[in-house]
Amino acid sequence: MMLPTDQHRKRRNCDMASPHSTASPNLPTCLVTGADGFIGSHLTELLVARGYRVRALVQYNSWGHWGWLDEAACKARIEVVLGDIRDAAFCRTLVRGVDIVFHLAALIAIPYSYRAPESYAQTNVLGTLNMCQAALEAGVRRFVHTSTSEVYGTARYVPIDESHPLQPQSPYSASKIGADAMAQSFHASFGLPVTVARPFNTYGPRQSARAVIPTIITQIAAGKRRIELGDLRPTRDFNYVEDTCRGMVALAECDAAVGEVVNIGSNYEVSIGDTARLIAELMGASVEFVCDPQRMRPAASEVQRLWCDNRKIERLTGFKPAIALREGLQRTIAWFTQPEHLRHYRADHYHV
Repeated sequence: MMLPTDQHRKRRNCDMASPHSTASPNLPTCLVTGADGFIGSHLTELLVARGYRVRALVQYNSWGHWGWLDEAACKARIEVVLGDIRDAAFCRTLVRGVDIVFHLAALIAIPYSYRAPESYAQTNVLGTLNMCQAALEAGVRRFVHTSTSEVYGTARYVPIDESHPLQPQSPYSASKIGADAMAQSFHASFGLPVTVARPFNTYGPRQSARAVIPTIITQIAAGKRRIELGDLRPTRDFNYVEDTCRGMVALAECDAAVGEVVNIGSNYEVSIGDTARLIAELMGASVEFVCDPQRMRPAASEVQRLWCDNRKIERLTGFKPAIALREGLQRTIAWFTQPEHLRHYRADHYHV
């Protein structure tokens, strides 16, 4: 772990955190923003399993729900805080006493970004600014900012490395490009030890219903024979959530990754159509895939091809993905088809 500079040694006392008896006293305290979400909940579990102290930020709600952390086995071993990264004062309190920040909190649904683009700028760009400023003031030792492969847009060349041009083909991707730039500017301007982790298409248990793999699985599990999807032609580089989280932790533990943008992906390209057919095969289902116009992106906004060049993360950290697509889909199907999980999803309704 990189030693903090004199500027980063200036740390405020924390009036929120308390030591956890199950955590290792030799490992840092981590903050995971967006811990109630799909990737964030898995990352929280991984960090706890590795002995880290974990503070988990859940988006404020009046019911006190913790999102997917409500079902996590580690929930008794973490400190959960409800709040909103759009509030700068809250962010300053949230980060006190933290060594490593994993910043995942964001609005991510691409279709909804067409309807409410300002909310994406507020959460993704302003929220990242607030978190960077708070982390700088608190003297954190590492700030891992979560990007997305959507910032690359349709590939101009493949596989896509970190030098590929950024193309804002949706309000969502534009907001993430802005958020990435904000985090990078805090490294260049103030020495904040930032790493921009850029995962390609993560999938697995707990993923949102607006993503394509849960859409396919839940419709088949509900007994549908006509599976409604958008465009089947685009390609993606799918990565099982466990691998994405392992990659993020590897970057946080790598001194050479400070100041870098690093892809996390499998270096394997597959079309949406072929993925859908593989899921149907694994589920033993005879189905027809049909195009639902409301699920189509505007033509110039569709990202036609994503294929990750993952050589940089391997060179820096030695990380390699461990879960192949077939195995990852089998695990994902097994989770989604359990009745207690399937009830969270509405297969008969299109989620924007």
